[in-house]
Amino acid sequence: MDKYFTVKAMDWRQVVAIIIPLLVDQAFVIGLSLLNTAMISSSGVAAVSAVNMVDSLNMFLINVFIAVATGGTVIVAQYKGVDNMNMVSRSATQAVSSVFMLAVGLGGLLAIFHTPVLNLLFGGAEATVMENASIYMVGSCLSYPGVAVVQAAMGDLRGVGDTKASLAMSLVMNLSYVALNLILVTFMGMGVTGFVISMNVSRYAAAICSIFYLSHHNHNIHFRLRDAVHLDFKIQKWMLTVGVPFAAEQMFFNGGKILTQTFMVQMGTLALTTNAISASITMLLQIAANALNLAVVTVVGQCMGRRDVEDARRITRSFIVLSMLTFVVSAVVVLPLFPLIVQLFAPPVEIVGDIFLITALCAIADPLLWSFGFIVPSALRAAGDAKFTSVAALISMWVVRVVLGYVLGVVFKLGIVGVWVAMFIEWGSRGLVFTLRFRGSKWCKHNLIGES
Repeated sequence: MDKYFTVKAMDWRQVVAIIIPLLVDQAFVIGLSLLNTAMISSSGVAAVSAVNMVDSLNMFLINVFIAVATGGTVIVAQYKGVDNMNMVSRSATQAVSSVFMLAVGLGGLLAIFHTPVLNLLFGGAEATVMENASIYMVGSCLSYPGVAVVQAAMGDLRGVGDTKASLAMSLVMNLSYVALNLILVTFMGMGVTGFVISMNVSRYAAAICSIFYLSHHNHNIHFRLRDAVHLDFKIQKWMLTVGVPFAAEQMFFNGGKILTQTFMVQMGTLALTTNAISASITMLLQIAANALNLAVVTVVGQCMGRRDVEDARRITRSFIVLSMLTFVVSAVVVLPLFPLIVQLFAPPVEIVGDIFLITALCAIADPLLWSFGFIVPSALRAAGDAKFTSVAALISMWVVRVVLGYVLGVVFKLGIVGVWVAMFIEWGSRGLVFTLRFRGSKWCKHNLIGES
């Protein structure tokens, strides 16, 4: 452990202390997401399809909030690396402010124009699907400021290594979400409307808890509301140096996902349901790797704050190997349990074969391709190499995943399986580019806090 996971900024025990709460968090988030999908399945395939369609748009915007919050995480982590606690607090506060304002603006616009947006993207869907999608989309927009505050607060806490508190906030949001869904969707049969009520209550409850914790209980971040309402444009600029390229990447990246959803709409409601269930099950394979992907930003960020480039390289390699091992273990656990897991969704019999095929292909692709395509760019971004990672990710997304997804899924009539195969190929292409960048020296020449 000392050899592979100890760096000058922290020893392996501190690294493990960062990873474990994130691992528990991801297990709960993904596990509860699976249960939520299973619960909405009780309302029929139209409800599942509507939620899945709108969630592609939700993730488009929520990932923008997370991207801007990641700019805060990187700056906070680098200042923590050099023990400048005053700047840690100021940067953390400004991160919450910027993400909240962005969420209010985007959420308001999308709520106002939800009908033309849905018609533009998914106009070919069935009428019942579109009706459910409209309700879910407006409700989602109302919840954006709440989830944005939570994501910004969690990003700040990850920056200082306080992942236990980040875990607690995530649990507040996700456990309350599932509990309310159980009552409103499963027992009371409120369908998508119940889903929307649960979402808003849970997200705003977690946002209130997050602000209270940052204000009164965290010893590294001294959050004050009066500081949050006064924007510090210098700090905002530093955060946006990382956040804006990543946000642009997320917008175009998830825009590509939305475009692939339009392919799926043409394939019919059963194809949309296959995709939704497959996405929920394959996320189980990525629980540990997602936790490592979050943790590497904190660890590499603190290394680069101290300008310990060799430590940053070594710990990144260790995270890559560890994530590959976790994929193997996850596949060994999940695949034998597939018959039990898939029954949670009560899918039509005719789509179970495709769901299993997608899950099996993902279990093969994950350890070979995912770590290089996602762990490496997270490490590069933590070092400030945001522009390159964003441009490279965008090119691979649109040139490989979107175009190849259309060719395989529509032209060659491979359907949903073809779209997923295109995604796996895209993982490999981006992984190759990022690995070559990591082996060079340009990525580690950025000095974000030194440029301040």
